[in-house]
Amino acid sequence: MAEEVLLVDDPAPKIRRLTLNRPDKRNALDDSLRGALFDALRAGDRDKDVSVMIVRGAGSCFSAGYDLSNPNRPVERAIAYQDGWWARHVVNNWFEMWDMSTPIIGQVHGWCLAGGSELATACDLVYVADDAQIGYPPVRLMSPPDMQWQTWMMGLRRGMEALLTGDAMSGTEAVDSGFANRAFSEGDLDTEVLKIANRIAKIPPDLLAINKRSAHRAMEAMGIRDGIRATTELQALAFHQPSSLAYRDGFADGNLTDKLSERDETFGDYRTTD
Repeated sequence: MAEEVLLVDDPAPKIRRLTLNRPDKRNALDDSLRGALFDALRAGDRDKDVSVMIVRGAGSCFSAGYDLSNPNRPVERAIAYQDGWWARHVVNNWFEMWDMSTPIIGQVHGWCLAGGSELATACDLVYVADDAQIGYPPVRLMSPPDMQWQTWMMGLRRGMEALLTGDAMSGTEAVDSGFANRAFSEGDLDTEVLKIANRIAKIPPDLLAINKRSAHRAMEAMGIRDGIRATTELQALAFHQPSSLAYRDGFADGNLTDKLSERDETFGDYRTTD
């Protein structure tokens, strides 16, 4: 029997916890995991006994991003396969989390890369291990993010540095940049996140929904939704650039690991440090 790709439990009253469970693949987000995650998020958002949800990863990390060895297909199948379809699709998913009434906490440890960083960004609160590594390495040879969160969460200067280098930041740096709320030692992360979730769960769900929405409406008045949607078209444009085309051609040869290591070798980080 195949192991479940998503584990669901209720560690305390009114708290629903979702654990990405592909530890041997660093919780890479393939179609099955993404589908299970959104099914569980939707179920939790409809459950009157759930006041707050937590998303975390099993094993050594939160998520290393989208599973490039297993081409993703849309969670919802009714979508046009045109330039930019993938970025538009995943941004729609991330904004679905944004629009849910139930607050969602991202609990991040280890690697939180590429699509994994987008998942964390879509959460309402983010708590990290102090030595977590959060970054978007695909900017080095493939494209800007499909969900370009960097400038919104970190400001222009830090966001620009992240996009122009592809470098990761530690959990401590993520708090300092504004990406995350607080950092804890990895050993304390489960306990500390549950403490915060329990405090949230003391507030009536109807007020939680309005409080969450008030913060989001303020960000939307500043243009976050339109701004992030606009950057999906830039990713589509990047995919037509010669360097991106040449890099992605290597995926078809079945040497994905080599391609990713080659990308990071001159930087001396990510896969080249394992």
